[in-house]
Amino acid sequence: MSIRKAVSADIDAVERIYKEIHQAEKSGKLTTGWIEGVYPVRSTAEAALQRGDLFVLEDENEIRGAGIINQTQVDVYAGAKWKYPAADEEVCVLHTLVVSPRFSGRGYGRGFVKFYEDYAVSHGWIELRIDTNERNLAARSMYHKFGYDEIGVVPTVFNNIPGVNLVLLEKNITIR
Repeated sequence: MSIRKAVSADIDAVERIYKEIHQAEKSGKLTTGWIEGVYPVRSTAEAALQRGDLFVLEDENEIRGAGIINQTQVDVYAGAKWKYPAADEEVCVLHTLVVSPRFSGRGYGRGFVKFYEDYAVSHGWIELRIDTNERNLAARSMYHKFGYDEIGVVPTVFNNIPGVNLVLLEKNITIR
C-alpha cells in the first residue's frame, strides 16, 4: 500500500470509488449520508487535484482509496468549541476520505489516517480536524479508535446536502 499525491490520470479511479460508495449507500450496505450526483462527484476530485491536495491510496497497481488533505476548515468550524484551540496555520483537515467498498476491512482507512497524521507532523501542523455525517457510524467508530474526540454536532447544509448533522472531530498531536 502506498499513498501519494494524485495526478490527472487518477481522476477516473477516484470517481469510480465515489460511484461505488453511492451504490453501496443505495443498497443499504453503507451509510455515509452522501447523495449521488451531489457529493462527492468527479468535480470534487478535479477541484482537489487542481489545488494539489488530493491524495490516492494505491495497492497492487490499483487506486483503492482517496482523500483530501489541506488546511481548509469548513465554515461551521469557526463556531465550534474545540478542545484544543489552534491558529489556522496550525490546523490540518482531512476531507472526503474514501475507500472502495470492494476493499473494506483491509486496513486502508487506518493506513490513510496514519498517513494524514504523519503528513501533518511533517508540515508542523499540530491540530488535526475531521468532520463526518452523524449517520456515518463506521467513520465515527474508526476515528474514535484513532484517538479523535467528537467535540460537537452542527446542523448544516454540507456540500449542497441539506439537513446534515455534521460531527466535528479533533486530535491534537502535541498531546498524545
